[in-house]
Amino acid sequence: MPWFEDIEIGTRTELGSHTFTAEEIIAFAKKYDPQYFHIDPEAAKEGPFGTLTASGWHTSATWMKLMIAKRQATPEPADENGRKPPAGGPSPGFLEMKWPTPVRAGDTISYSTEVIEKLDMKSRPGWGIV
Repeated sequence: MPWFEDIEIGTRTELGSHTFTAEEIIAFAKKYDPQYFHIDPEAAKEGPFGTLTASGWHTSATWMKLMIAKRQATPEPADENGRKPPAGGPSPGFLEMKWPTPVRAGDTISYSTEVIEKLDMKSRPGWGIV
């Protein structure tokens, strides 16, 4: 993870892609979002999307998995001043999360992040929110 002062607005990071299978859509939804259009392919045909679709939470959890994998695979920056490499911390949450398009079995989603804002934390000097 880069140092806060080195992070630039507009930086885009490609995280990878994932192909959603019917089996994993159903397995995830049975545990976390058991709506009929996520767990029953036949009933889903009569639902709002006309087919089995992944839960929005499933697509979001997949983003999180790829984001953490990317972070762990990125070499830690060297610091000439002896500072320990920065670590990711808790998230303050999302202001807007939307699932504008249904994700169907067989769909491949490409994930990325883009830095749109940086905020210094007044309550924790030396920390920031990206």
